[in-house]
Amino acid sequence: MKQNVLTRYRVMAYVTAIWLLVFTVAIIAKYGFDTGDTMVISQIHGVLFIVYVIFAFDLGSKAKWPFGKLLWVLAAGCIPFASFFVEPKVSREAQALVDKTAPAPAKA
Repeated sequence: MKQNVLTRYRVMAYVTAIWLLVFTVAIIAKYGFDTGDTMVISQIHGVLFIVYVIFAFDLGSKAKWPFGKLLWVLAAGCIPFASFFVEPKVSREAQALVDKTAPAPAKA
């Protein structure tokens, strides 16, 4: 597995998590305080979530995760704040796989 697969996942995990929090605040403002519109925020989050799902699936398939673990990682993208706890754990596990498959440095 290559480092860029993990990096793409990490970036999208944080970006999607932040937009989910923005979307959550917008929903609370809209329905709790009768202000604002969530159409643009929901569309942006939806597109970002689709990209997150693609990158998480790519990472999971290259890391050979069982289907249950992949679902757990994808579910973390649906729960506010969950990605901030799940992503570091997943990244540590995936980084170990990246380090294991990295070519050994050439000896001088």
